[in-house]
Amino acid sequence: MHTKIETSRLILRAWGEEDVEQLALGLNDLNVAKWLAFVPHPYSTPHAQDWVRRCQASSTAGSRPDAYEFAVELKPERRVIGGVSLNKIDWKAGTGGGGIWIANGYQGRGYGREAFEAKIRFAFCDLGLTKLVNGYFDGNENSWAMQRKLGYRRVAEVPSRCMADGRQTIEHITTLLRSDWEDREV
Repeated sequence: MHTKIETSRLILRAWGEEDVEQLALGLNDLNVAKWLAFVPHPYSTPHAQDWVRRCQASSTAGSRPDAYEFAVELKPERRVIGGVSLNKIDWKAGTGGGGIWIANGYQGRGYGREAFEAKIRFAFCDLGLTKLVNGYFDGNENSWAMQRKLGYRRVAEVPSRCMADGRQTIEHITTLLRSDWEDREV
């Protein structure tokens, strides 16, 4: 099962071996990795190869996956500039989670919001989920601003640890209900 989502500027698609170099390059930047809970630093080519293999293995398992992991490809350049996840899917509860990262040189151009919004539409419209649970680390105001514009609400704060730099921090938990998202889409 290889789901592909297209937006005006991006293609969200399955990770492939051809993406290893861009994946390693994008996540080996501490300014990107410090906002992600489970990305080590330094992030090496073997880390990227392992990630791609795990994504490929999970995409062939079962009929109702509990995760979709997308490479974010910039259409005109045919270049991977980030990744977006829809994971921790609980089909009975109708919920899912996941995050996003965009390589440093491509931030500030709206690609993250475009990819995240496509993930939301996929989760609610194609999969029929009713609630998304996300979050962001304390200090990552860009992530909160994007989520807020998409209709997310802050619901909790929990202690967390960043794998990249080992710091203790606070993760702000956010949620988006399909009904709230549909209301803002009208």
